[in-house]
Amino acid sequence: MTPLKSYKIIYISFFICLVAAIFPLPILFNAFRPDWVILVIFYWIMALPHRVNIGHAFILGLLLDLLLGSILGMHGLLFSLLAYFTSINFQRFRNFTLVQTTLLLGEFIFISKIGLYWIASSMQEIVLHRHYFWSIFTSMLIWPWFFLFMRYLRIRLKVS
Repeated sequence: MTPLKSYKIIYISFFICLVAAIFPLPILFNAFRPDWVILVIFYWIMALPHRVNIGHAFILGLLLDLLLGSILGMHGLLFSLLAYFTSINFQRFRNFTLVQTTLLLGEFIFISKIGLYWIASSMQEIVLHRHYFWSIFTSMLIWPWFFLFMRYLRIRLKVS
């Protein structure tokens, strides 16, 4: 597949994850919303580190900040740090089992949640509720199926 078509599929997945991040849910289920952007960044950097890099993660973070109305650069900084750590260790992470990558992803999301809270609380007074961390568990539950689905699409569409 040509690089242009590969990027087209990657950018479509970025667009879908941004839409899923802002898609309206009932208030009861909103706390369980998986961190779709982190899932997509983590997958593409592990699968194709020569195509998706820290710049993509930073731009996705800025777009998410604009869509959510949060402090500009907050998600961009954390996503770029996540992308950096994933890109320098992608060969090691590829050898992990699916359970190990799920636990690693849970750690990444926990660190990003703590970082987001820390940045936001430095700007204004924020109360940390216990349901703030529920999305970590839903992201970890979704990750194995998400990973297998994305790998199937990548192989089927010959994204390289």
